[in-house]
Amino acid sequence: MPQELRVSIGQHSLAGPKPVNQDFHGAVVPTGPKLATQGVVLALADGISSSRVSQVASAAAVRSFLEDYYGTAETWTVRRAGQCVLEATNAWLHAQTRRSDARFDPDRGYVCTFSALILKGREGHLLHVGDSRIYRLHPQALEALTQDHRVRLSSAESHLARALGADAAVEIDYRSWPLAEGEVYLLATDGAYEHLIAADVHAALARHPADLEACAAALTATALARCSQDNITVQLVRIESLPPAEAQAAADAQRHLSFPPPLQARMRFEGYTLLRELHTSARSQVWLATDDASGQPVALKVPTQDLRTDAQAIDRFLLEEWVARRIDHPHVLKPASGEGDARVRQHLFVAMEHIDGQTLAQWMRDHPRPGLAEVRPWVQQIAAGLQAFHRKEMLHQDLRPENLMIDRTGTLKLIDFGSVHVAGLAEAGLTERDPALAGTLQYLAPEYFVGQPPGVASELFSLAVLTYQMLSGQLPYGLQVPRLRSPRDLAGLRYIPLRQHRPDLPAWLDTVLAKALHPQPARRHEALSEFTHALAAPDPRWAEPARVPLIERHPVRFWQTVSAVLGLTLLGVSAAWILR
Repeated sequence: MPQELRVSIGQHSLAGPKPVNQDFHGAVVPTGPKLATQGVVLALADGISSSRVSQVASAAAVRSFLEDYYGTAETWTVRRAGQCVLEATNAWLHAQTRRSDARFDPDRGYVCTFSALILKGREGHLLHVGDSRIYRLHPQALEALTQDHRVRLSSAESHLARALGADAAVEIDYRSWPLAEGEVYLLATDGAYEHLIAADVHAALARHPADLEACAAALTATALARCSQDNITVQLVRIESLPPAEAQAAADAQRHLSFPPPLQARMRFEGYTLLRELHTSARSQVWLATDDASGQPVALKVPTQDLRTDAQAIDRFLLEEWVARRIDHPHVLKPASGEGDARVRQHLFVAMEHIDGQTLAQWMRDHPRPGLAEVRPWVQQIAAGLQAFHRKEMLHQDLRPENLMIDRTGTLKLIDFGSVHVAGLAEAGLTERDPALAGTLQYLAPEYFVGQPPGVASELFSLAVLTYQMLSGQLPYGLQVPRLRSPRDLAGLRYIPLRQHRPDLPAWLDTVLAKALHPQPARRHEALSEFTHALAAPDPRWAEPARVPLIERHPVRFWQTVSAVLGLTLLGVSAAWILR
């Protein structure tokens, strides 16, 4: 068996004299191709003592990194993958603070330091924010590989200058270096490293040469005995063996995936047998295929040849799979089960679950005049899928009938993540954001066209457009919205009452839809759940809706009436002047 990266790991954490341990740590040693393509990861986070919830931030930061890093594309560099995950995690933590009672005082919010050590092939990599530390052990010293992000106010007073969750965007330190067999690395929070020296680590290793867990426990006990007043966490990793240089070069070469060849039915491709093409667009092709190993049907998505020279488009293509892997929800399309875990890819493609059913567009063609009771379940399921994105601080941004699939059991799922916006990535320059071009114009909210930032309220608008269209077959503003160019144009938007198309539907429904479709995001419902509840249990005050002004009900008749009144007034004035 060829030699590969092999490590020994030990880790231990104590609350110390504090009632709550706000540190969190974890490590993953994958097997199979993941070991070569993404390596071994150790991660450590330290909550800030001024916050009662920072232990939640620490746990979320470490867990999300260990899960989401291995969901990134194998072709991404460690730096690209790690920053992508951390930027998204930072945005999520910051959003939790904004929604809490700590929104005016970030020091009480979801904030923590973070350090990750990634050992891949023959190289070490670190990503770091805050004042937890990563060291390399030498015979007489601990070499700090990270830099503390602290501002010193005096010899006795300092504060964190950088941390996860403190701001909407975060600067992340990155470093890489060659590894050597036998090296030992130490990750520690300040409650540990302020009370430990290299001799302590060597002494622990001498007492427990084959048990790094015992070494880590001994080091935390030493720090506690030396009167550490903070939580104490230590992680140790020793490089037992490294892959040969030529093997690592071959693994690196595999990261550059080839474009798929022209595909056709009955063709074998990457362990799948192609059956038939399901969909094609300017960006991609989707094929129904059978997994040769499991026999399960899957949907294979491949980029078109037009993207061959478009690096940004390829990156967004790879981002789609990572987005899918971050969400586990019954109303969101999933990656094909087990895909990528035991296979080494040769080409660019994404394997997703196959949904045996129809699109919402087809359902709408089959049900041109549905009742509200038929439409409500679809709206509720779409809203549930969107909320799964929003909980991860993501926006789907391409909600349309063709991107909603209904399976044979009546379960609706959101598909196609090519336009998804991940909070933090655009701010960090990791993705380009141009949803007005990526999405489908007639379903996008007005803010996309007038330079205002989209958000959850924008997804509500799109959902309300779909609801209106399912009930009437029409759009609530016709084609007015894509023609908007500035915020001043919003005043010219005129909602077309649903009852003009469907007088058989209840009058209060227009009140609910008009609110969700308001041109100003702040005037819409506060949450998707409020909108779906209003559709199911309308406010009794809406049973008799307020009378809509004539100018909105019948604008032509309004201006005809105004013109007639003005004409009669002028005739009266003229007659009075003549008689005088």
